[in-house]
Amino acid sequence: MSETGTASAPLRVVIADDQTLVRSGFRLILNEAGITVAAEAANGSEAVAAVLRHRPDVVLMDIRMPEMDGLEATRRILGSKPGCGCRIIILTTFDLDQYVYAALTAGASGFLLKDTSPEQLVAAVRTVRSGDALLAPSITRRLIERFAPHQPGQVISRTGLSDLTARELEVLRLLAQGLSNAELAAELTLSTATVKTHVASILAKLQLRDRVQAIVLAYQTGLTGPPPGSPAPGRS
Repeated sequence: MSETGTASAPLRVVIADDQTLVRSGFRLILNEAGITVAAEAANGSEAVAAVLRHRPDVVLMDIRMPEMDGLEATRRILGSKPGCGCRIIILTTFDLDQYVYAALTAGASGFLLKDTSPEQLVAAVRTVRSGDALLAPSITRRLIERFAPHQPGQVISRTGLSDLTARELEVLRLLAQGLSNAELAAELTLSTATVKTHVASILAKLQLRDRVQAIVLAYQTGLTGPPPGSPAPGRS
């Protein structure tokens, strides 16, 4: 669905958290902002079932829950046909968490600390629903530096970037630095529409869900500098 199409439709959310008070608080905040809470879930299994049943636009997903954690629930939701189109925001009490990193690489669109303000929560839901990223590049870098070296089998080769044009590589490199579309346009002397086209092409060619995954990929492949744990430049 296009951004234009989603922008005009009612925004629907599923809240998954094992704490009743957290769910109730988030529901109240979202309802007051005119955002519909389609369902609540107390664990990962309930979250998967709720998404498959209600097909929300956004899921607020606690990372640590009984029976099935938020990471496994994220994988199952995004791996299913009914759930592949929704955006998942990971909820955590820590801003550096190996499960958050794993969830981002699995396709989550970003994360929020549980003590976020009501305004930030509402803005976050609307941001990811439009297809934008919800993660500061500085935090992405910290997550990658801390956890990527300890994730066997997740090393991504630079050869995956070979399909990108020189301009698209430049856009991806700047995107990883945290530039918005408007800032990218100013930096590259392009129109915002052209920048959006480049970003869409990058995501399509690399089979990425959104800008968060693009940022993670840029760091993992060394596009923004040597990837964590890699040999120094000039060494084989």
